[in-house]
Amino acid sequence: MRRYDLTAEMYDKRYREEQEAKYRVALESVAIDGPVLDVGCGTGLLFDHTVAGVDTLVGVDLAKRLLLIAKERARKVENVHLVQADADHLPFKLGFFRAVCAFTMLQNMPKPSESLLEIKRAAKPGASILVTGLKKTFSLQALEDLLENAGLDPVCILDRDFLKCYVAISFLRKNLC
Repeated sequence: MRRYDLTAEMYDKRYREEQEAKYRVALESVAIDGPVLDVGCGTGLLFDHTVAGVDTLVGVDLAKRLLLIAKERARKVENVHLVQADADHLPFKLGFFRAVCAFTMLQNMPKPSESLLEIKRAAKPGASILVTGLKKTFSLQALEDLLENAGLDPVCILDRDFLKCYVAISFLRKNLC
């Protein structure tokens, strides 16, 4: 959190191009509708790609300064809400979101498997789950195993040479038993 708060002002300059490329790859492959949860929303770069097609988008991040920048970006639209929270302890009821995005987050979490379980808890059965895994941190097989062990059906894991991350598109299994 401290590192992101310290670098918040330069986050978009440093990461925008890579983030935008991930969003394009993911959103070209699956249509999402709301309500949508953006876990680790950072400065809200994803908002420009998703808000037009959804009734509600909730951005969550632990870093307060990133959220302040996201708040400025969200002023342009009515359907974005921001929450400061830990991705491992999301303050939402069970099964609320029809889509959950977690871009550039898993590699920063102490226990990515627990983070995915919390994402799964917040998602409705059948929800779209879009996550990325940094290639320096996860092998393709490790990311696939992580998703499957969390009860997510990886429909596809996209590996594009121009991205530093794998982009995984999964769905929450409808039978939660």
